[in-house]
Amino acid sequence: MSGKVQEFPQRIEDWTKEHVKEWLISSLKLPEVATKLYEQDVSGASLVCIEKQDLTDFGVKFGPAIQIIKNVEILRNDLESVGRSMRSPESDPFRRQERFRFKAIPEARMGETSISSFDHLRETAPNLEKRICPPRPFDQNDLSFTYIQNDTLPPESGPSNLIDPVHEYKLLPSTEEASEIDILEKFSNEVFRFSAACMNSRTNGTIHFGVTGGHGHMHGQVIGQNLPSFNMYTDRFDMHLKEHFGEETNIARACIRPPKFFQVQRLDGATSDKWVIEVDVVPSYSQTQEKLFYTSIISEQNGEEYKTECLFIRQGPKSINILANNNPRSLQEKMRGLTEEVKCWSSARKSKEESNCQQITQNQNHQGQRLKQLITHGRDTLESSLQVIVVTNKCHPSLHEHLGFLKEMKLFAVLEFDPESDMNGTCSFYRTDRIANLHYPRMYNTNDNVSTVIGKLNLFKQTSWVFCNGRANEVSEADRPFSTSEWLKKRAGEISDMVSFLCNPDVLSKDRLLVVFMLHSGVTDISSPILEAFCAIYRTLEGEDNMLCICKDSNVFSQWRDMINTRCKVDITSKCIYELSLTEIDCTIRKIKEPQTRSSRRYLPSSGSSSVLLTQKDEELMTVLDILSENECENTEIETKDTFEEFKTNTEEDFYRGGQVTWWNFYLSERPGCLPFIKRDKYEDLHNLITPTEGYTSPCIIINLFHHPGCGGTTLAMHVLWNLRCKFRCAVLKNTTAQNSEIAVQVTHLLTCGKEKQLSYSPVLLLVDNWEDVEDLQRCILSAANEKKKPDTLMVIILNCERSQIPAESSRNSRLDNVFMINKLSTKEQSFFEVKLKELKGHHQKPETFYAFMIMTNNFSEKYIKNLVCNTLKDLDTSRKEGQLFSLLALLNTYVNGSYMALSLCEDFVGIRNALWGKETLEDKMNPYSTLLMRFDIEEHGTYQAVRFLHQMIASNCLKVLTGNLLHCDLLYKSGMGKDILVQNIQSMLITRQRKELGHDKDTLFSPLIEDIQTDEGISQIKEVLVRATMRFDKNATLPQALARHFYLKEKDYISALQWAKDAQQKMYNSYIADTLGQVYKSHLKYEIERAEELTPEGLDKCLKLAFQATKAFRDSQELAKKDETMDSLDLPNRKRQRTYNTSGYVGEMEVSIIVFDIIKDIPFFNKSDALQRDKMLQFLKNHLPVSDFHETTNSTNDQFIAVLSDHEKFLVSLKPRLKEMFRFFENYFTYLKPRSIEKETAEDRNKRKVSELFKKYIHIFCSSGEERASERASKPKLSLRQEIEEQRNYLEQKRADSFAGLLQYLNEKNGNQIELILKKWQFIVQNSTRKLMADRINFILANIVLHCIKQSSTLLKRYEELVSLLNEALQDEGTHSNCTELYYLSMLLMWPRKDNLLESTTTFKNIGTYVTSSKKSFHRRFSHIFPAKSCIAHFYLGKSRGLRRIIHKGRLDQPPNPHQLWQSGAIWRDPEIQNLLQRVKGKTENGDIYVYYGGNLKISVRPVYLGGVRSGCSTEEVSFYLGFTMEGPVASIEVI
Repeated sequence: MSGKVQEFPQRIEDWTKEHVKEWLISSLKLPEVATKLYEQDVSGASLVCIEKQDLTDFGVKFGPAIQIIKNVEILRNDLESVGRSMRSPESDPFRRQERFRFKAIPEARMGETSISSFDHLRETAPNLEKRICPPRPFDQNDLSFTYIQNDTLPPESGPSNLIDPVHEYKLLPSTEEASEIDILEKFSNEVFRFSAACMNSRTNGTIHFGVTGGHGHMHGQVIGQNLPSFNMYTDRFDMHLKEHFGEETNIARACIRPPKFFQVQRLDGATSDKWVIEVDVVPSYSQTQEKLFYTSIISEQNGEEYKTECLFIRQGPKSINILANNNPRSLQEKMRGLTEEVKCWSSARKSKEESNCQQITQNQNHQGQRLKQLITHGRDTLESSLQVIVVTNKCHPSLHEHLGFLKEMKLFAVLEFDPESDMNGTCSFYRTDRIANLHYPRMYNTNDNVSTVIGKLNLFKQTSWVFCNGRANEVSEADRPFSTSEWLKKRAGEISDMVSFLCNPDVLSKDRLLVVFMLHSGVTDISSPILEAFCAIYRTLEGEDNMLCICKDSNVFSQWRDMINTRCKVDITSKCIYELSLTEIDCTIRKIKEPQTRSSRRYLPSSGSSSVLLTQKDEELMTVLDILSENECENTEIETKDTFEEFKTNTEEDFYRGGQVTWWNFYLSERPGCLPFIKRDKYEDLHNLITPTEGYTSPCIIINLFHHPGCGGTTLAMHVLWNLRCKFRCAVLKNTTAQNSEIAVQVTHLLTCGKEKQLSYSPVLLLVDNWEDVEDLQRCILSAANEKKKPDTLMVIILNCERSQIPAESSRNSRLDNVFMINKLSTKEQSFFEVKLKELKGHHQKPETFYAFMIMTNNFSEKYIKNLVCNTLKDLDTSRKEGQLFSLLALLNTYVNGSYMALSLCEDFVGIRNALWGKETLEDKMNPYSTLLMRFDIEEHGTYQAVRFLHQMIASNCLKVLTGNLLHCDLLYKSGMGKDILVQNIQSMLITRQRKELGHDKDTLFSPLIEDIQTDEGISQIKEVLVRATMRFDKNATLPQALARHFYLKEKDYISALQWAKDAQQKMYNSYIADTLGQVYKSHLKYEIERAEELTPEGLDKCLKLAFQATKAFRDSQELAKKDETMDSLDLPNRKRQRTYNTSGYVGEMEVSIIVFDIIKDIPFFNKSDALQRDKMLQFLKNHLPVSDFHETTNSTNDQFIAVLSDHEKFLVSLKPRLKEMFRFFENYFTYLKPRSIEKETAEDRNKRKVSELFKKYIHIFCSSGEERASERASKPKLSLRQEIEEQRNYLEQKRADSFAGLLQYLNEKNGNQIELILKKWQFIVQNSTRKLMADRINFILANIVLHCIKQSSTLLKRYEELVSLLNEALQDEGTHSNCTELYYLSMLLMWPRKDNLLESTTTFKNIGTYVTSSKKSFHRRFSHIFPAKSCIAHFYLGKSRGLRRIIHKGRLDQPPNPHQLWQSGAIWRDPEIQNLLQRVKGKTENGDIYVYYGGNLKISVRPVYLGGVRSGCSTEEVSFYLGFTMEGPVASIEVI
């Protein structure tokens, strides 16, 4: 018995002693007790009466006895609960006899918690092996209905109330078991036998083929049939109907429905190739009256057909033939009795049909109204701000046409339980017109923060279609569909975690969330995955308030309701729609949608003044762009509604009060009777820059618009876009966190949208607001659009609105085309605003409260704003929540441009609860102060509403009379929409410094807030604020970093500064924090020097220890800079990070070294006036003279100094070589590389000046002046050769000509006299040095090249052949794996091949390709960490001449007045003089790379000037270009031939 699963009666009282024994063994694992009770004949009836004492009397120990008693009690309760949930109404004859089979009852109570996860339920509930599922709704032609393999239908039974159908199950033989004719014959005989029986018994009925009826199978189990063709069965039905029913054929045809075919799903949700055939019989009274229906059964014997007349009726679960009785008398009696019974059945049938008709009429509910209430959260319309999550199971393709409402709604995510949905299901239907990303639950369950996951999955921008049970077309087993049991083990946890993420307040606000369950088929399994998803959502949302369940029909609803009641102990009826058809649901939802404010069909300009359609799918692909169509705002739904006037008024009021301008504002100003939109003075300037009469100089150009915040700069830019929307494809960048590469791809898509191939494009006009690295965006666009690029054809104009406190100065300093605006109106503009004010007074109430407009009308008058603030805030009580919120917003808006607080957070703060359903608004609560505030929509990570001041000038004036502390309010930091950006803004307010190169009016050491606190409240208050901030944001490293800077810069408290710097170091150690740590030590060092009256041994020791620690920190900063990914968070913690390389560690170490040298000079025995002592000091610092050689026997103090120097000797002698190494680094950094953005060169210029000053100090210490050298030569007219060489090197070092990068800087010399002298020095060194240093030979060759570029007539120049010979010798010595990039660079300059080159036969020529590769590799090894921030400079270009004359330096190509513009646009290459000077080289593109071919199979790789210069697609194209030489290798400006 142990190997066989028994069938248990549902009531324990009905168990036999065998059942009891099996339960004790399999469930409670008590075999010995089971045997004892079995021997005592303990049945189920005995078991429920047994008590603990009875068991102990049997010899059962105390523990097992308690276990049995407790589990019997639990089992009785649980079986009753399951029985109630699975029991159908009394009218269903099939379910009354239903029994459960189970293997074991667990020890723990089933379902102790109402919404426990199914993992627990599965372990604790009876193991249901036979899953009872209802049959298809009777006499409904539901093509979407499917059966699930191995499900069990209710048992066959006899007639009950004549309306509830009887069922009969048959399994047709397979084609292997019988011929096709035999199968069809069995089908028709069974159908007509069953149909005649139902018609005579006057009962509805369905016969099912593909369902087992016994004979070795579980009764009623869905197996399915393999059907080669449906037509075979329908044709058989039609052809043989008359044969069976004869004269009653017409009645039979009216009562017997044609065969229907329903597909069988596999257990994992995928469709199988098996079908169930069903035939419904509806013997309505109007057709059958009181007739008897005879039928003929056709059989074949010995090749002949025989017809047997039959009269079938239903008797119990079977159909019996009355005429089969061979006893005539008995048959006659049965016929008489049957005639009377048929009369009774007919009468009952008629009565039942009439009562059912009345009941249907009475039971009609107002479900349409319920649907409207549930889906709109009780509002009049379905608002677009509502975030919808749909949970759905398999939907039949025939129903897709009624799912159009899904495409109209803003779907956040769809949790899909149909594994084939992307092939032929709801997902496939949706993706024909809309964008949906196919995801799996595990993609939500990562260690990334919320913002990262949202960005990766494109949430809020595109619908996330989550396949919760895998996809049938996946190759990987891990992502294929699972059976229910496997799903529970392997995927249920993922679903729970995903639901927790989706319902996180930081992701979706509960007030704006709607979860819609769409049940296209019944859920009959308590372990169903979709039911588990419901429980997870129910648990996470703490109830069903945000839910709506759309059920296909009442049967699906009743199953769903019962299952949820079992799992969650809640009645879901009030949240369900089950009496409406999908068509009615579709139309109802479409009708209540918020009126569209955009045209249903949107158009873009195209070539030849034509237009193309912008599809919704295309627009959804461009997630970062707000696209302005040609017909923007035209023919919209909203214009046809009665609410349009209200919409128009609100749109204008929002803008003139201080909201962002919308396209509707421009459209409405063009309507009849309206004044045109105010055209600012700078409009024409900007318009003319965008549409120049002389044409465009580059495929992608940049135009800057510098403006004061709040002066209308962005509005002006959008005004220009509006008027150019039919000439350009206009768009506004709406995602401020997007990567430039992503933006470039989408801009290119907009450029090419509408045609696969076209000869010309309508260019894109892209508006970006305050973009950090606009030139990098330009490069990315050129790269992405390169395949579409045509010479001299404009593709994209980037209009960058740049906020600046000094717009006029920013305009002057910019080398890009630009316009600037200031916060002051011209007389002409003032008159426009005054006229507009009169118009507003005629259309709006109280236009004087449109304060942003009034500020401009009053020409940004501080007096006006001050009076406004004083009058509004005269009764404000800052002790109340309303006053506190007002103060916090003022603080935030004053110090952080573009800052805001989420509306939901503001409502919570002032105590508004359930604002979505209630009537109280924030405006009501904050009145009258709300007149200075406004709410607006935010689209960062979803759409939600936020609150800010109308204008920053109002906020800053309010702050003068208010106080606020953002760090004390715990409520501000709770989870919720907009919390992350609020925290970033607060931190930015505390730590973001101002930089003039970023458009600020001054450079600051600390954030403006901290600077103002110091001015108004003193230094001590700064400390308090920052300390509290570090406690509030305890994981943030930049706040303790800022606190460390405060202590060492403001309070000179170096102990506290060190403590906070180390605290920052522990939280996040990057190059900037390491630099701060170094600055603490350096400042302490300088402080000790300044306060010391004279240098003592103790003071020297302390200073050197501080210098050592500072140097160590700065060196850490240098190493960490190679790994940094972002810029200093003290500068930009909340903005798009521009790529940069932090060099502050180098500068810091250099400064410390110079300070140390100055300290050493002050040691008494290094007498400054004594040349001998000074030389001794220099020899010591150069590591030529050890400390042990210092002998001071007469002075004990000097001995102490010497002891200190001895202790620090290793550190001290390392300083000079390190210093020289860092100067060399900066020479390379400034000479080989250039900033990627010309607009951000100010910081680099500052570093250049600082390095130059430090170099002067270094030279002053270590190099003799001209007078000193002359004096030395006079005293020592004859120097040794070694001394002479050393003197030459000193001179070169002093002139910064002792390095390759230093020599390149002399290309800018005018007359060449200085470089001639330098070449003499190098020639002397190379000729006379006993050690032939590689660097000396390289510098000598370069000095010749530089002198030739500057002064070709010089007699000092070596011949080209001599230089090549010297270079070839150096190359042979060094090989091809060196880090000597400069050597390989020279090989490109001197040995670049020609067709007629005399060097073609040499080894050098043959190896030039190898040397180019070596140059690239060595350069990357040395400088790859700097690449994100810098690009390589081409100092030389390939000319047409021979020898040294073919080396053309960049200075010869620079043409006034604006050479940079010519280089940027590419116009430099079209200059005839340049074309005559440079050699145009031909090459080929192969697999995305460029190669130049020369004789002897020589193939040299060349890099395009900008990334992506080669068109995509790996096309092999012939190209030509001018060749430049950078340290990374040759570069080319590509033109396809």
